[in-house]
Amino acid sequence: MNDEQLLRYSRHILLNELGVEGQERLLAAHALVVGAGGLGSPVALYLASAGVGRITLVDHDLVDATNLQRQIAHTLARVGLAKARSAQAAMQAINPDVRIDAVIQRADAALLDALLPTVQVVLDCTDNFATRHAINRACVRHRVPLVSGAAIRFDGQLSVYDAREPASPCYACVFPDTEGLEETRCATMGVFAPLVGIVGTVQAAEALKLLSGIGSRLVGRLLMLDGLGMAWHEVQLGRHSACPVCAHAADSTAPASGAWAGQT
Repeated sequence: MNDEQLLRYSRHILLNELGVEGQERLLAAHALVVGAGGLGSPVALYLASAGVGRITLVDHDLVDATNLQRQIAHTLARVGLAKARSAQAAMQAINPDVRIDAVIQRADAALLDALLPTVQVVLDCTDNFATRHAINRACVRHRVPLVSGAAIRFDGQLSVYDAREPASPCYACVFPDTEGLEETRCATMGVFAPLVGIVGTVQAAEALKLLSGIGSRLVGRLLMLDGLGMAWHEVQLGRHSACPVCAHAADSTAPASGAWAGQT
């Protein structure tokens, strides 16, 4: 690190658990953030401010006035701009030294397979099951840890799925890919503005711990937040031996309830 970086990240460096070595690992890391909405906004801003050296941000959508109630990376002046570009501008205003790649397209299997070989962590900040399951399958294939969050109304949830660990479930172990599953969306159900900030911030924290190699992680644990009562609950998770995504993948590539997809 140069003198400017030592000053910028001095509050991280003062942490014994992180220090210079941990910050250098962040500076050398590459994170993929899928979704630049309510969850993706705090995730993107915190990863950039913390000095993650390269961040790829994927989102196909445009900024809308209804997003501004909770999607804090965007502004009224950027309504109509691609969300990935808008968030990129906000991130670069905070930390111009971070490389930010804005990808304006849907996160399908082909795109994910192209991106994942170079990343160390994926953050799922999307709002629909189809994309969530595509991200999960790609993370299992490429053995990249996945930090997944969701939020709707006053309820939030998040966990870390790590295909590198034999005991870790994947997203499909916990939330099976069931055809016809009804998704809830904030367009009809609403979402409390700070809720996505709380969940997204915890996602960012989990990703930073993964990248810097500090602390314990949310692998095998599902955190659920009752935002109205402001209470956290934790559920222990295990791998599903018959999971169509990770059971066979564990044999060939890595040791390896139902819910809502949430809204951003």
